[in-house]
Amino acid sequence: MLTSGSSPQHSPLDRPGLLNPKRILYALDEIDQSADSYRLSRPQALRRVFMTLALVSVSLLLLHYGKFSSNLRLLLSEETLQHWQDAGWLPLAGYAWWTLVHVLTFLLLPWLVIRFGFRERMADFGWRWADTSAHWRGYLLLLSPILVFVVLVSFGEDFVNHYPFYPHASRSWADFLAWECLYLTQFVVLEFFFRGFMLQALRPAVGANAVWIMCVPYLMIHFPKLWLEATGAILFGLFLGILALRSRSIWGGVMVHAGVALSMDVAALLRQSGLPQLWWPF
Repeated sequence: MLTSGSSPQHSPLDRPGLLNPKRILYALDEIDQSADSYRLSRPQALRRVFMTLALVSVSLLLLHYGKFSSNLRLLLSEETLQHWQDAGWLPLAGYAWWTLVHVLTFLLLPWLVIRFGFRERMADFGWRWADTSAHWRGYLLLLSPILVFVVLVSFGEDFVNHYPFYPHASRSWADFLAWECLYLTQFVVLEFFFRGFMLQALRPAVGANAVWIMCVPYLMIHFPKLWLEATGAILFGLFLGILALRSRSIWGGVMVHAGVALSMDVAALLRQSGLPQLWWPF
């Protein structure tokens, strides 16, 4: 059994046979038997689950309806919108709004619950490096086949037409870097919300079942995407969830997401007009 005070051990997901169902169950068994699981009384567990899932419901609701740039347009004057449009920055402003709403719903609201509801520290919800280095094999096993898949699908026209989301990413390095900062910030707070807040909040009440509970809303936010990506989110969420609980950190998952996102954008740009040639667009 691995307790919070023990030295880090390699997860079954760090060894060959990553997709072996028995190894997944062994990893979940280890999580379930650790001192951090089921440490609350039944009344405490009930309140913990209630507060956590209530916050998850509110956050996903606000995100779904608030992330669209049309909401930003409602807050700004026609003069300001026209000025940004003429300057060529309105699409980027829309994605800045999209990122801001993610930060509000996936980071700020959970922090309020952690700080004033649970009266605990952000560091205990994955916001630290912890044992990430001890599980680098698991994260590499997740990232490697995805990168190969990215190379293969990058030859399709649908891929080139879909990525990057920001239409002016190739206009200049300023555009590209600004977009990637916004895009990757969204992945940081997404990892914190699902693999940090949800897992660490639910684990003391329901043990390893926290992983499967987290996987359900994580799958559902992928429903607007292609069916193959949504299907992959089930396994992706499962493996990242186990690794996050083993490492007590979100940062391995952040690096996996960042590696995939950057590789997809760069691959698409190379197929289109290439990487930016100018430092500034004007």
